[in-house]
Amino acid sequence: MDKDYYIHSSSFIDDNVSVGSNTKIWHFCHIQSGAIIGKNCILGQNVNISNNVKIGNGVKIQNNVSVYEGVELEDYVFLGPSCVFTNDLTPRAKYPKGTVNYKHTLVRTGASIGANATIVCGNTIGKWALIGAGAVVTSDVPDYALILGVPAKQSGWVCECGQVLEKNLKCSCGRSYRIGKNGLEEILCSSEI
Repeated sequence: MDKDYYIHSSSFIDDNVSVGSNTKIWHFCHIQSGAIIGKNCILGQNVNISNNVKIGNGVKIQNNVSVYEGVELEDYVFLGPSCVFTNDLTPRAKYPKGTVNYKHTLVRTGASIGANATIVCGNTIGKWALIGAGAVVTSDVPDYALILGVPAKQSGWVCECGQVLEKNLKCSCGRSYRIGKNGLEEILCSSEI
């Protein structure tokens, strides 16, 4: 049976892995047992997807990223080159805790994480949030938040399209927002409700 996805010949795919249609896995990647990768994803060079990781549809992972067990990526997440995830707050080589003690990290729909950013485990990155390059995220991130610095702090808000929003929370693309329970909420016009 023909595959409806592409895996470069230099990559290694363990048994018990699910890869969605139209997904492309490029050079020197390793996809470990139990991983689920959605449709229309792109995994750049030297990407490692650990055991039992779940990746949604339309996710783009740039070169040199390891997505460790305990991390979950929803649809349309973007991971910049060499961004870092952790899964253990107090690791010791001599005293491994095992997978049952890994902290869960959730990256919600549409969030983008910049190059060389670090996401400390146990946190949720809100939907459509934008984490700047080199930021170190140590706490939950609200939906649509712009997060910069070390340690990372909120610097503003971004639209779903990625543009930084002005104080009126309106974007040149036509979307408008208001402050909500989990960050920003898009204001839908009456024809969309």
